[in-house]
Amino acid sequence: MAKISNPVRFSAHFGIDEKVLAKRGVLNPTLNVDTKLFIDPFLIPLSAHPEMAKGGRKTYERHFETVIKLLAGSKQLGDTAWRNARRMMEFPEIKWTCLGYGGQSVSGSGSGAFTTNGVMQTAREIVDLGVDDPDLFVAMGLFEDGIGPDRISDMATNVILPDLLAFNARVLKGLKVPTKKLSLNLKNGSSYEAELPINPFEKGAGPIILVPSDVLRDLPIATDWSDVADAASKNAALRNKVNQQVAEIWGRKTRKDKSNLRGWAMSSQDNFKLYMELLRGAKPKPYDMAGDPLGELVWRRIAETLASDQPFKLAAPKKHDAASVAAVVSEIIEQFQFLIEKRRLSEELYHQSSPRPEKAAQRMFFAVAHAYCKANDLDLTPEAETGNGPVDFKMSSGFKGRVLVEIKLSTNPKVVAGYGKQLETYKGAEETTRGFYVVIDVGHIGNKAKELLAVKNAQVKAGKPSSEIVFIDGIRRASASKL
Repeated sequence: MAKISNPVRFSAHFGIDEKVLAKRGVLNPTLNVDTKLFIDPFLIPLSAHPEMAKGGRKTYERHFETVIKLLAGSKQLGDTAWRNARRMMEFPEIKWTCLGYGGQSVSGSGSGAFTTNGVMQTAREIVDLGVDDPDLFVAMGLFEDGIGPDRISDMATNVILPDLLAFNARVLKGLKVPTKKLSLNLKNGSSYEAELPINPFEKGAGPIILVPSDVLRDLPIATDWSDVADAASKNAALRNKVNQQVAEIWGRKTRKDKSNLRGWAMSSQDNFKLYMELLRGAKPKPYDMAGDPLGELVWRRIAETLASDQPFKLAAPKKHDAASVAAVVSEIIEQFQFLIEKRRLSEELYHQSSPRPEKAAQRMFFAVAHAYCKANDLDLTPEAETGNGPVDFKMSSGFKGRVLVEIKLSTNPKVVAGYGKQLETYKGAEETTRGFYVVIDVGHIGNKAKELLAVKNAQVKAGKPSSEIVFIDGIRRASASKL
């Protein structure tokens, strides 16, 4: 699993107010860490930007209408029409948008799912039904293995890249950032000329391609079963078209029903067209950049601004050993607790009235640690897993000073089990003996605090390794004006 260590946002690197980017409807990307948002083809025609709504949608339709004609004209697998269709379905990863599942960098794995014979054959079968909808390829994401959010986003980015570049040409003029004339050569043979800013944090100093925020979602609608199922159940017009058997498939949303969905959708032209209606009836909405329900963006701002907003002095570890590093990490945890309990950082744990995912809290702690270590010029580097996992502190000049911090929310049903098993497993993998288990109370803590302390006491009594437990009150507080 890749780790995050030193996030740098586009706005900070080029000295632009992030509000300017938001006003122009542009994602503020992190140049050396992917943002886990994806281009949803169903949002392209709904965009407020003409390069997307008009140019992008037209390019998209033209591309897939050609693929459909080639598949319809193919007589057998591997003939000329088939090979040309397959060539048009090659969508290499375009890392320059800084989107996807990458960790320490903005490089992902690339997309080969659409060009497998299985997927191509499925597309051919759909075309043979008489379906000529250019969205049929993205629609396969709900029932075809291997077509996930990153694959669909890669597909859309490849197809509408000329329109994305036109969007960048217009937006960059107003931002007045330095650009360089570049030749963009893709692995599928496509090439483009563009004036773009350079990403110095990417190997080879590649370009940065800005993306309109209103075509982005955390999951493209064609991979988000729950959104489509909910829309199908709530839309009376669609509900009346769906028989009881199919309604049950949408309601259960299990892996087995994914296979059943595939069989139903591909059994007739009418069924597949109804399936497309269900997808479009879900009416996808762009990711809420301001509200940031998943906490995907807020931690990046905290990492950048916290040290100046809430200064905090840290002394360097006296020695390059676990005990000295642990002492500094303990101070960082205390400051994190202070910010949550006394400086209303607890607000960032929530979206509206519900807690954000646990991963958002973990990223927030990393942002706090990163901000203060950097501001105090410490020879101490915090790294965070790109998925759920601990923040790992280590000395830049030595391996012996590693300390792990695991952040858990009180709502996690495995918060007690995680202390006795998960953290010790992490410590073993990282070859460290020091760890902190931080539990943030956002509600429903019940008896978990007592149970955690009982587990710790039992481990100490048995002479087993045990990590320090820290409880933080993350319950939302009334603002000062309401106290």
